[in-house]
Amino acid sequence: MSRTTIETRQWKTRTKAGHPLFHGPILRRALLDSCKKLDPRWQVKNPVMFVVEVGSVITTIEFLRILFIQPVAKADLREAAFVLTVSVWLWFTVLFANFAEAIAEGRGKAQADVLRRTRKTMMAKRLPSLERRDRIETVAAPELRKGDLVLVEAGDIVPGDGDVIEGVASIDESAITGESSPVIRESGGDRSAVTGGTHVLSDQIIVRITANPGETFLDRMIALVEGAKRQKTPNEIALNILLASLTIIFLLVVVSLEPFAIYSGNAVSVTTLIALLVCLIPTTIGGLLSAIGIAGMDRMVQRNVLAMSGRAVEAAGDVDVLLLDKTGTITLGNRMASRFFPLEGVDERELALAALLSSLSDETPEGRSIVALARDRYGFNEEESAGATFLPFSAQTRMSGIDLNGRDAKGRAIRKGASDAIATYVSQHGVSVSPDLTPLVESIARAGSTPLAVAEITSSANGANAGRILGIIELKDIVKGGMRERFEHLRRMGIHTIMITGDNPLTAAEIAREAGVDDFLAQATPETKMQLIKKQQLGGRLIAMTGDGTNDAPALAQADVGVAMNTGTQAAKEAANMVDLDSNPTKLIEVVEVGKQLLITRGALTTFSIANDIAKYFAIIPAAFAVTYPQLNALNLMRLATPHSAVLSAVIFNALIIIALVPLALRGVRYRPIGAGPLLRRNLLIYGLGGILIPFIFIKLIDLVLMALHLTL
Repeated sequence: MSRTTIETRQWKTRTKAGHPLFHGPILRRALLDSCKKLDPRWQVKNPVMFVVEVGSVITTIEFLRILFIQPVAKADLREAAFVLTVSVWLWFTVLFANFAEAIAEGRGKAQADVLRRTRKTMMAKRLPSLERRDRIETVAAPELRKGDLVLVEAGDIVPGDGDVIEGVASIDESAITGESSPVIRESGGDRSAVTGGTHVLSDQIIVRITANPGETFLDRMIALVEGAKRQKTPNEIALNILLASLTIIFLLVVVSLEPFAIYSGNAVSVTTLIALLVCLIPTTIGGLLSAIGIAGMDRMVQRNVLAMSGRAVEAAGDVDVLLLDKTGTITLGNRMASRFFPLEGVDERELALAALLSSLSDETPEGRSIVALARDRYGFNEEESAGATFLPFSAQTRMSGIDLNGRDAKGRAIRKGASDAIATYVSQHGVSVSPDLTPLVESIARAGSTPLAVAEITSSANGANAGRILGIIELKDIVKGGMRERFEHLRRMGIHTIMITGDNPLTAAEIAREAGVDDFLAQATPETKMQLIKKQQLGGRLIAMTGDGTNDAPALAQADVGVAMNTGTQAAKEAANMVDLDSNPTKLIEVVEVGKQLLITRGALTTFSIANDIAKYFAIIPAAFAVTYPQLNALNLMRLATPHSAVLSAVIFNALIIIALVPLALRGVRYRPIGAGPLLRRNLLIYGLGGILIPFIFIKLIDLVLMALHLTL
């Protein structure tokens, strides 16, 4: 096992188990990055913290002016010490805000470093074309371009992202997913996509490259997990505008206070005014806002979901309709043939043989189970299919079949598929549908099983058709344990669930009732999925869905949150805005919870930030202007010792509260599935009331400590 694979698995284990927030290497990198982010060109992106940095520079200059320019008296030295202390804590405020963002980025960069080690310069076996396989050209992987054909054999590393166009192979994808179990990749299905850097364990495949160097899935993954290309979401931009507006308002207010103080004959120092401004503007949420967004994407990575943008994570939090595929998501996904039901006048053995022949080209698990059941029960072989033409299963026709054109076959065609599709097929060939078909289909569907019909059409030499529907194959699937509880959980979150299935309406209704989903779409095709999504979106709803096939790509692109399976096709992964590296369709529920947790965390900390600004008002305003306006002493509710102690205590608290809230910003506020009204009341009670009370308590404690240590005037 390679070192990179081991490191990747160790990373996955740590993140899923809860990696320590202040892990040594991450902490050292974050501390260094915090200092780099002091660059004004970086800080200007965050207007709130840019104002704090400007204030820090001004107070530092003021300290130097007092100390070196004007004549120094004893009182001046004490004033210089006060200005220096305020200046230092203002710089700490900026650094702590930078640290919050840097440590959030550091968790992603640590994983990106592991992923980079999977990008090795390797050689690729490029083919001129499928017809000229004898002329293999060995080239460096970075020379490959979109559309190139490469041969990948057992023991080789896949040189780039692509689709398998020929062959089947077992592939180790642990370098990307962290999972040790190999997966099968084959041509012509929904599991044809391969990722550069993965390892072929057996057989050989021919891959068509689908991405140029620098545009591969691994390149995008590295850029996204380390936050290099993170774009602010609409809600985050709107909140930034609000915070910037509040900052400008408070700046104008503080600037206007000085003339009033001068007019009264008691000027207030520049340091005190800057401290007042910094404590009144929303520095807490301003310092943590970027970290909250980065941490949201990091929580997706911890669940092995790669979000292509912060917008996708945020949209997941606003989703109110979930489209879930039935097979493998709501049910166990192993629908197996359990019984043959022949119609009147048909022998069960005859039905079983027809079912086997029409399923030989059906590579779905259901098709294979039909073949296995017929063989086990009647000992059939495939000799009867000699000289036949096979029709593989198609999602469009919802049928598979065989055309027997041998000497004794008399132009015999056998089809197996959904009962309504088979009924339409025989009707188009001028054959009447048995009246016994519908009651039998309905009885099987009501039992929660899936009925598949089998029919045969025989064409004579003069072109006349004869035939009949032979009977029904029963497929049984089982709803996963706990699904009803999970859907009830989603219902409490205010999310409407819709099950998508290719089954007939009766079967779909029974499974939907058993699972507890709100609605279902039966006999689904790519077109009907798109129509359903557009209809829901026209009603003002945000839609999330999962998919893995090329036929899912249009719906994934249309959905507000599209989660593609990593085992799926390249088209599906490019259409979606998230990729589930575990290829677990039920992960969609966790994705929504992470999105909602992001929104709730941002709202909770915004509430807390604004509330504690109110509390700091009662610390600084009386202290700063009590001499000018003695009546303000009535607002000194904390009974702080001196004006300088009050200002310094508020500034220290303002810096420390940012670092204290970093774990909450990174881990997120715990999400509970309650309605919007109870959630708002809960946030106001915990983070609103808490944001007012906590500053009163801790500013007073800091004041007592400063006085005990004689660190203020």
